Amino acid sequence: MMSHWKYAVISSLLALCVSSAARAADFPEVDLARAEEINMGRCFLCHGVEGESTTALYPRLAGQHYQYIAKQLADFKAGRRQSDTMVNMAADLAPEEMLALGVYFEKKPTRAQDVQDGELAAIGRFIFLRGNEYSGVAACASCHGERGLGTSQLPRLAGQVPQYIERQLRSFNTRNRTNDNAVMHSIASRLTELEIRSVALYISSLN
Repeated sequence: MMSHWKYAVISSLLALCVSSAARAADFPEVDLARAEEINMGRCFLCHGVEGESTTALYPRLAGQHYQYIAKQLADFKAGRRQSDTMVNMAADLAPEEMLALGVYFEKKPTRAQDVQDGELAAIGRFIFLRGNEYSGVAACASCHGERGLGTSQLPRLAGQVPQYIERQLRSFNTRNRTNDNAVMHSIASRLTELEIRSVALYISSLN
C-alpha cells in the first residue's frame, strides 16, 4: 500500500504539470473550409459531422483542444500512436491540415451525456476529484481540471464517450496505448475495474 506521503508527492507533481482548467482558446488562422472538406470526406463516418461521435466505439472530438487533436494526428502519422484506421487516415495530412482539423472540431458545440447509474457516477466523482490514497491513484482533476476541460497539452475529458474512456485507460495500463503513456500508465495500472467504469461514467456527465 502506498504511504500518505508518497501519494501526496505524486498528487503534487501531477498538479504542477498543468493548470486545473482550460482557458478560452485564441485560435490560429487556419483553412476551415479545407478542414470541413476533410471531415466530410473521412472523419464524419466515425466521429460525426459535428464531432459528436457516431457510436460508443469512437471518441467525441467536439470541443477538444485543437493542439491536442493536431498532436494526436501527427502521432498517428508518425506511428507513435497505433491504430490501423487512424494511421491510414492521417497518412496524407499536412501539418496545417491537422491544425485546421483541430480548430474545426474545437469550435463545435459540446454537451454532457445522460447518466443512468447515479450511484456509480458518484464513485467516479470521488476518484476524479480526490483519487484513492489507499492505492496511490491521483485525482484526475489534478491534471485535467475539476470540470474535465483539460488544457492545450492535455485532452478535454468532459462529455467524452464513457466506453472510449474505459478502453483508453485499459490501453494505458497494458501499454497498448503507445503515446502519452508515462504518467497515465502509472495511474491506470492502479485503477480497479469498478473505478475505471465509474470514472468514465462520471466524465461523460461533465460539460
